[in-house]
Amino acid sequence: MTVFKLYFATLLTLSWRNLWRNHRRTLIMLGAISIGVWAMIFMTALMRGMVDDMLDQGIRNLPGQIQIQHPEFLDDPSVVNNIPEPQGELLAALNQPGLKRWATRIKVPAVIASERESRGVTLLGVEPDAEPDITGIPARVIEGRFLQSNQDDGIVIDAKLAERLETRLGKRVVLMSQDPENNISERGFRIVGIYRTRLPGVEQFDVYAAKDTLQELLRIEGRVSQIVLVDDDYREIENLYQRIRQAAPAGSEVKAWYEIDTYLASMINMMDGFVLVWVIIIFLALSFGLANTLVMSVFERVREIGLIQALGMRPGLIVSQILLESLLLLLIGLVIGNLLAYITVKPLESGLDISVVAEGMAMMGASSMLYPNLTLHDMVLANTVVIILGVLTSILPAWRAARLDPVRALNTI
Repeated sequence: MTVFKLYFATLLTLSWRNLWRNHRRTLIMLGAISIGVWAMIFMTALMRGMVDDMLDQGIRNLPGQIQIQHPEFLDDPSVVNNIPEPQGELLAALNQPGLKRWATRIKVPAVIASERESRGVTLLGVEPDAEPDITGIPARVIEGRFLQSNQDDGIVIDAKLAERLETRLGKRVVLMSQDPENNISERGFRIVGIYRTRLPGVEQFDVYAAKDTLQELLRIEGRVSQIVLVDDDYREIENLYQRIRQAAPAGSEVKAWYEIDTYLASMINMMDGFVLVWVIIIFLALSFGLANTLVMSVFERVREIGLIQALGMRPGLIVSQILLESLLLLLIGLVIGNLLAYITVKPLESGLDISVVAEGMAMMGASSMLYPNLTLHDMVLANTVVIILGVLTSILPAWRAARLDPVRALNTI
C-alpha cells in the first residue's frame, strides 16, 4: 500500500508539472473545456425549465397527477359516467399524510349563451379552496373574483370566451347541459370572474362553477365526474398511485398522468435523451482539442519519455501518467465550468422573460416566462460523460507514449 501511494504521489507530481510546461496551451484547453461544460449545463437547464413548464401546464390541464373516474369517462365525458364521492377506504387513503391536495370535480359538456352569442364549452364544477393547487386558475383571474364556496352562484370564464360571447363581468349568461335522464338542465349564472390563460393567444373553453351548485343543477347529488390528486413532485407518484389503486372501489378507474396523456410522458423521456445526446455532441467537439493537447505534449517529451523508459519505468506507468494529466485537465475544467453554470443559471431561476417569442412558445405549450431548472442529475450526467469520454480520448496519446522505443526516443532531436 505504501509503494502504491509512493507511485501515485510521484505520478501526480510529474503529471501536474508536465501539464504546466506549456501553460498557454493548457490555459486554452482549460478555457475550451470550461466553456463547453458551461454550455452543456446552461442549455440543459434552459431546456429542462421549458419542458418542466410544458409538463406542469399539461398536468394542470388534465388536471391532476392522478385521476379517479368511471372507466368510460375518458372516452365519453358524459354526466352519466359518474362515480360516488369518496368514502370509506378510499377516503381514508386520500386523507393519509404525504398527499398535497385532492378534490372532487364535475366535468360535463355544456352550452353557454349570452344575449348575442352561444358557444360549446366544458362546464367544470370545482371546490374553490382546492383549485389553486389543482389548476392555478384563481391566480390568473384578471377581473372580478374566483368562486368563494361550493355553493357559489357565479361562474368564471376565459377572457377570450367573454369576447366571443360579447359579454363582460357582472353580466348574466345561460348554461345548458343534460342530466343523467337526458333532460335539459339550464340555469342563468352571473359572471363573477374572468381569467386569462398562461399561454398568449390560446382560447380556453373551460367554464368554472361551484361543485354543489352543479350537482343540484344536474341532479347528481353525492356524485362527481372525477377525483383528482396532486402531489409535490409529478415524477415521484408511483407509491401514491399504487396506494390509491388498492383503495379505489369497484366501478371506478385510477390512472396516473402519464397514462392519461402519453405525449407528456414521452416528453420526459425525450428530455433525458436530449441531455445525453447534447452532452456527447459538445464533448466530441472538445475531444479533438484534448487529444491534440496530449499528443503535442507527448511529442515535446519524446526524449524524456525515452529516458524514463531506459531507467526502468514500465509502459503501464507511462500510460497512467498521461491519463492522469488528462484527468487533471478535465477536473479543473469541470470545476470552472460548473461554477460558471451555477453563477449564470441560479439568478435566472426566478424567471426569464421571452415574450418576444411568446407566440412560438405558446404553440409548444409553454408560457412566455422561462424558468431554467438546474438539477443535480443533469450536472452529474454532464460531468460523468465528460470524464469518461475525456479519459477514453486520452488513451491513444497515452498508448503512443508507452510504445516509444527508448533508443530512438533518446536520439530524437
